[in-house]
Amino acid sequence: MFSLPEIIDLAVRIEQNGAKVYREAGDSVADASLASMLLRLKEEEEDHEKWFTSLKTGLEKSEGDPRMEEMGQAVLQGVLGDQAFSLEEIDFSKIKEVKGLLKLSLEFEKDTILFYQMLGTFLEDEKTLDQLKRIIAEENRHVQALEGFLLEAQERKEL
Repeated sequence: MFSLPEIIDLAVRIEQNGAKVYREAGDSVADASLASMLLRLKEEEEDHEKWFTSLKTGLEKSEGDPRMEEMGQAVLQGVLGDQAFSLEEIDFSKIKEVKGLLKLSLEFEKDTILFYQMLGTFLEDEKTLDQLKRIIAEENRHVQALEGFLLEAQERKEL
């Protein structure tokens, strides 16, 4: 039902939503260190967007039923819309320490991974599943980087 280009477009949209939330959050916080962290997270989301976009290079145009492709796109749009997962409801101006911000960012990244895993249950094509696994692996690396930064900062007693 979902094609590889649709999955990649969805990944790009999720990353765009995340970057938008981080950008808006950075504009709403007074603490310079939090604003700097939000800017870095925004830039990482933009880097992921570029990476996901690069996955489309060389893909052949699907020869599937155009009505099914249209329906798949409508389903994806209906599911995702403008939502940015768990970060959308957060008032970043109330976060007073980097630790809280990192934990929220980790939650967002983990929600993204869960969404991609759920989406994978609807896929049957092995090539598309393999590509989706690459997307999930990239998000897992982002989680690992955030967890590493959180651990490192806690060890230095900066949080």
